[in-house]
Amino acid sequence: MPAVTGAPGPAVFSESRVRVPDVAAALMPLCEAFGSIAPPPNHKSTILGETSVYSVFSCAFLCLLRLWKFYKPPQEYCLAGRGGSVKLELTLDYLLLMRNNFIDFSHSSTPSRASYNNMGSVNEVPVQPVYIDSFPKLKAWYFQNQACIASTLSGVSNKNPIHQVANKILSMICRKISKGGVSSSNLSSTSSSSVGGSSVSASDDSCQRPAVPAWEFLEAVPFVLEAVLTACAHGRLSSRDLTTSLRDLVDFLPASLAAIVSYFSAEITRGIWKTVPMNGIEWPSPGASLHSIEAEVKEILAFAGVQIHSCYPRGVPPMLPLPMAALVSLTITFKLDRSLEYIHGIIGQALENCAGASSWPSMPIIGALWTQKVRRWHDFIVLCCMRSPFGRDKDAVSQLVQSCFSSFLQSSSGGSDITAYRGVGALLGDSITNQGLRLPMAPGFIYLRTCRTFHDTYFVSEVILKQVIEWAHKLASGWSFNGPPQLKSGRTPLSCAASMAHQVAMLGGGLLCIAGGPLVVQVLYEDTLPTLLLSAREQSLKDPGPVSSTLQGYAMANMLFFCSSLLWGADKTSPAMKLSFLSRRPRVVGTHMDFIAGVLDGHILLGCNPGTWKAYVSSFVFLVVKFVPSWLLDIKLDTLKKIAAGLRSWHEHDLALSLLERGGPQAISVVVETLL
Repeated sequence: MPAVTGAPGPAVFSESRVRVPDVAAALMPLCEAFGSIAPPPNHKSTILGETSVYSVFSCAFLCLLRLWKFYKPPQEYCLAGRGGSVKLELTLDYLLLMRNNFIDFSHSSTPSRASYNNMGSVNEVPVQPVYIDSFPKLKAWYFQNQACIASTLSGVSNKNPIHQVANKILSMICRKISKGGVSSSNLSSTSSSSVGGSSVSASDDSCQRPAVPAWEFLEAVPFVLEAVLTACAHGRLSSRDLTTSLRDLVDFLPASLAAIVSYFSAEITRGIWKTVPMNGIEWPSPGASLHSIEAEVKEILAFAGVQIHSCYPRGVPPMLPLPMAALVSLTITFKLDRSLEYIHGIIGQALENCAGASSWPSMPIIGALWTQKVRRWHDFIVLCCMRSPFGRDKDAVSQLVQSCFSSFLQSSSGGSDITAYRGVGALLGDSITNQGLRLPMAPGFIYLRTCRTFHDTYFVSEVILKQVIEWAHKLASGWSFNGPPQLKSGRTPLSCAASMAHQVAMLGGGLLCIAGGPLVVQVLYEDTLPTLLLSAREQSLKDPGPVSSTLQGYAMANMLFFCSSLLWGADKTSPAMKLSFLSRRPRVVGTHMDFIAGVLDGHILLGCNPGTWKAYVSSFVFLVVKFVPSWLLDIKLDTLKKIAAGLRSWHEHDLALSLLERGGPQAISVVVETLL
């Protein structure tokens, strides 16, 4: 990003770079307009290079979809009791919120607006915010897509216009199948979506090609998909014919791929469909490539200290859920043509996410099939398959986290700074070179590649916090017991142990933020750490001693502060602060400070070691006072007074005074009283 002078904050949003929210806002009116126009009756295929209303709409629509994860598996929509999804993902609402907040902020900042005007009118930020309500057709599809993902399809009455469009689509994609004795009426009669009735004659070419606007076509596609998938499950449609039907659908309107991906992703996650054998007869076979890829993945993970079990016994054909088999069979029919990049961009990410959302080990099979299709993608496919075990095996996740701490800390045990090559080099390594994959792969590199697939991020946060505490105890033990008792020179310096505990905390905070995001940090503030401090840990650590207790409290405070400062920062004027997960910071930090005040005031009883508690509170308050004093402006005055009183009882008079001084105008009288 080029250097920008002037006022801080909005200046970093350089107009020389196109922002994703602006691209989304620019694509939405294109989708709305071209999706509302019906194609000519003679429209046959968009994939063949025909320029039409459908092709323009499909290109704009699929490009828009690539900007957010529109096919979220249902479990990622579930609430965690705090008004948010388990993982923070980009949605269309989120993108528009970011854009509109930035526009509001730019209007209220004179220096910012002047700097934008100097850049020329071509890159000027539009003055009007964009809302999804301004695009009724897009909004209707958006809500239908969310409903399709969240629950199974409901029935459609025969009088519904969707029924008529769905029957026309069935007649079009099944015209070849009808010659073999399976008609569209037979397909729809097996579907629970009630798409049925009189079938359209396969010989009537004009009826086989529904000349309806793209939005109406997309609205009917999920019901068509349910019909053909159910027909295949009941034996009325062969697997080859199912794949051909799906391909004909995408050829006619490439934007249909969005509905296909959403529907299949949801059905894969729900797990209600039977598994089918990938034996090369009914469905394509991964062959020997499957066991080769699985062996490579096991070898890579073993180098990183992670042991996994084989999921595919030899002699038994691998299995996939029916929707997954249909989706991967469809994708391998597409040619690797650069003109189809807007389609490939959706397919690749969708396959990987669908495989990660399924409890069935699917990714190695998908990778093996694609390795047979494109051998030069072998290394990339192995890296993708490497993520598969961590989506369903908590033990593998725990082993990987432990390896991350061990590789970093053991290599930098000499007390070197966290930026030194030895620690970071051992953690992240240099696994990818010009010659391809290079073994061994560092555990930190594997963690970065796989952490987005961790489903239970709360479990990950508990594992990371446990590692931070245990390594702080190990560092204290090294200071206390390293060498003969009579030789102080054999001990690790206490300053070195404290420095390493700080690095442990920073490593743990970074790993947690990458894997869990804002909601996990919020839970860390409100639940995880308070619960840990209220419970007794002496038994698990066997009388840790004063040094160990102090380092544990110090490490926990640093980890908590590092997590929150990474996500929230200290700037209250940034337009990003209006976003939901950032605007929670005053309440979350305030709740935690109230907890600290309650303990110091004697209303809450602790279960942890008093030395751990004292080190935790002193370190956390010091970090907040020194680095993010603006956080204290949102804390209640009574809470600040109680914490300051507790610090003074520990003879931390300077820290208590600094805390009150940064409490804003409300705390001035208390500061004066303290000085007097």
